[in-house]
Amino acid sequence: MKNRGINNDDFLFGTRAVIEAIKKRKTIDKILVKKGLRNELISELTDLAKTDGIAIQYVPIEKINRITRKNHQGVLAFVSPIEFDNIENVIPAIYEKGGTPLLLVLDQITDVRNFGAITRSAECAGVQAIVIPEKGMARIGADAVKTSAGAIHNIPICKTNNLYHTVRFLQESGIQIVAATEKAQKLFTETDMKMPLAIVMGSEDTGISSQLLKLADEQLKIPILGKIESLNVSVSAALMIYEAVRQRNQA
Repeated sequence: MKNRGINNDDFLFGTRAVIEAIKKRKTIDKILVKKGLRNELISELTDLAKTDGIAIQYVPIEKINRITRKNHQGVLAFVSPIEFDNIENVIPAIYEKGGTPLLLVLDQITDVRNFGAITRSAECAGVQAIVIPEKGMARIGADAVKTSAGAIHNIPICKTNNLYHTVRFLQESGIQIVAATEKAQKLFTETDMKMPLAIVMGSEDTGISSQLLKLADEQLKIPILGKIESLNVSVSAALMIYEAVRQRNQA
């Protein structure tokens, strides 16, 4: 029985197939290996993954069986349809072209449809890059590409293993950090978004982590006038992004 929400194009299975994928430099998000599985090929796979910085998770066989019942031999790799960019290369490139950075930082957006919708809005608005954490994010697979209407292929997606340090790097690069949170006192329309800017959006359940909230230069809120306490994160992201676009077009 195949796990719902995971497309056949999102994974490879079988020890040799995964080894070959690593050798051919395919972008692999992570590898699942059956707990306790040890042999010569697994050792080779582990060494290759370690060299390339690919995470391996040792899991019960049932977890792999929920994804595919085919002859996986206790090994399954999630592959990405895109190549990830390095934010440390993206920022200088924006400045060199005379651009004013407009970036999006996503703190653990777990719903793939939200991630796809956010990416679509960001690409339409001319956002130059999206920064995501290595862990705790929706998987970027075929469903994410579809939900984004292909926008994922047209905007740099930058993965980081430490979102806090990356946001500090953005600040050191002259970029103002604004966090979208209902805890803020200031409205999102009341701040200057014409300067180099990174907008931080938090997870659907818990919002932005306290570490990132403290790090932000400003906390901003979108007014809620009805009985529902919050907007969907993809809608909030679109509003924040297009407020920056509106201000910059008036400059």
